[in-house]
Amino acid sequence: MDRVREMLHADELHRRGVTGRGVNVAILDTGICAHPDFDRRIVAFYDFVNGKKIMYDDASHGTHVAGILGGNGGLGKGRYRGIAPECGLISLKVLDRFGQGRLEYLIAALDWVCTNHQKYKIRILNISAGTTKEEGNEESFRLVQCVEKVWDLGITVVVAAGNQGPEPKSITVPGNSRKVITVGASDDFRKKPKWGSVSYSGCGPTMECVCKPELVAPGTEIVSCYSRWKSGRYYAAKSGTSMAAPAVAGGAALLLEREPYLTNMQIKMRMKACARDLGLLHNRQGWGMPDLGKLF
Repeated sequence: MDRVREMLHADELHRRGVTGRGVNVAILDTGICAHPDFDRRIVAFYDFVNGKKIMYDDASHGTHVAGILGGNGGLGKGRYRGIAPECGLISLKVLDRFGQGRLEYLIAALDWVCTNHQKYKIRILNISAGTTKEEGNEESFRLVQCVEKVWDLGITVVVAAGNQGPEPKSITVPGNSRKVITVGASDDFRKKPKWGSVSYSGCGPTMECVCKPELVAPGTEIVSCYSRWKSGRYYAAKSGTSMAAPAVAGGAALLLEREPYLTNMQIKMRMKACARDLGLLHNRQGWGMPDLGKLF
């Protein structure tokens, strides 16, 4: 995470006292555990997979994502601090212990966000989960509609581009939505991930010829919170666009702490304005990597 913060220039804002305090972010993923780095900032937990009431994460993916977004790095003496280390976290478990989920879980969670966003003051939704590449089928269309319904409520929705790249038109659903901020991995060619190919980040355009992703962030071998931290292993490394999306969502939380009146479209445009060109193809990097130090 020190590498991620350095590349996004997040530490500059942390030194200025901007940490995402008072901004609540919902995360659709495999759940979350009570890792000390979350410091009692888990506002709510809802399990759409098994219906359990006590928060848990049987895959560690959601905990890892939450750490990138909002871990305070306490157990690692600050080295693994997330992008918005004082934001509030709302965990919605839609994926099982294998990282798999059903469409109805995702849709139910999105409906929950629509119903409860005012109660829990949700300003940002991070979705590091998706289905297959867009195929124009009814299920994919339905999921995109539900995600855009959340966006239309004024919530900033950040979605991973998926790991089925790097061929054109490899963005996964719902990252193909015109409205949401879709995030790819900037470093999928940096080193070979243990689980897959050298280049994996989903690339545009979409079937509607929309350029995607909008932004990229580091996603390969990112060290963040581990759900089985009580075993003495506090952090673990994971790779994928799932790790890139929460870095951008964390950046949105920093911006909203400072300027809470901003709309989701204004946040999207501010992210565009501060992005730096990495020299990659447009349908590979979009606007580029956000330089959070230039947000304001």
